[in-house]
Amino acid sequence: MEDQEQTSFTFEIDNFSEKEAIISSPTFSRGGCEWFVHVHKGYIVDDHLSLYLHVANTESLRIGWKRRASYSFILLNQSGKDLFRVPESLCQLFCYEFSGRGKPNAVPLKELQEKGFLEKNKLIVKVEVKVVEVVDEGDVTENETFNFLNGYNVMYSQLYSANQLFVEHPNIAVNFRPKSKPLKTTYTNLLLNLIELLNKPPHSLTETDLSNAQIELIDLTEAGFELDWLKTKLADVTLERKKPNPDVSRVQELEEQNKNLNAELKKEKVKSVTPAAKVLLFEQTVSDLKDEVSDLKDEVSDLKDALNKNEEKSDTFAAKFLSLEQMVLNLRADLNKEKGVVSPW
Repeated sequence: MEDQEQTSFTFEIDNFSEKEAIISSPTFSRGGCEWFVHVHKGYIVDDHLSLYLHVANTESLRIGWKRRASYSFILLNQSGKDLFRVPESLCQLFCYEFSGRGKPNAVPLKELQEKGFLEKNKLIVKVEVKVVEVVDEGDVTENETFNFLNGYNVMYSQLYSANQLFVEHPNIAVNFRPKSKPLKTTYTNLLLNLIELLNKPPHSLTETDLSNAQIELIDLTEAGFELDWLKTKLADVTLERKKPNPDVSRVQELEEQNKNLNAELKKEKVKSVTPAAKVLLFEQTVSDLKDEVSDLKDEVSDLKDALNKNEEKSDTFAAKFLSLEQMVLNLRADLNKEKGVVSPW
């Protein structure tokens, strides 16, 4: 579906100097959807007026909707005369993930007053919109490319990153030398991938990653991109990677704490088990002595029968028997003491 008719919408802002940083216009219709204008006072680019065109009713449109539109912004005086026309943006894509397009550095704020754009402190903005393609539903793959800027094609998945890049660094491609669209697209995607790499945690990058990043940065700079800020970013990432990894250090610290806690736990277990083990030892000793006493009783009985034949030997074993009985009594007393029982003997 195509809609080649052009629509214009005029938005007047009274008391402009007293307004907040972001000013929204009423909505207007074109190409089966609602649109509105955002005016930014130094909010996106310092000391500049930024002008953006947005699709308003994104939630009510069908899944997969797209609009391709050409648009331009004009600043008017109160008589409706054109004072300044921002260069036209041709055939730009609007979709659910990327519903706004615009000019981050449309006009320096100081020029609004100097060049008479603010007659009686009123700013009049006119937007002309021509919707050239309307898609109400469909699927978009991550590898599909779109014309982000004139000649700069980017993948669908990189639209947001590309927009942020040109908003934060509006002059990044002013001196870019290659003119063919394929080269523009190649260099732009290389730049976006490099930025994505350097935004990863420094310790997740290898020496090879950083070496390749340095080579790519040189290639991009030689092509004309203004990338001093990215050079600083690469230097910071390289320096940060040389520092001890705080995550690894924390893991080692936790492992050491765990080791110490386990050692303390073993000590406590030994302390808590020792009294019980001691009782069991005494009980086993008593049991063994009982068996030995029983055997001695049998031996004593046999010795009594032979008393008349060997009285000296009988006396010796009898003494040994008594000694063992005394040992049993002593052990029982110790055992009861461990258990906290008062001995009946």
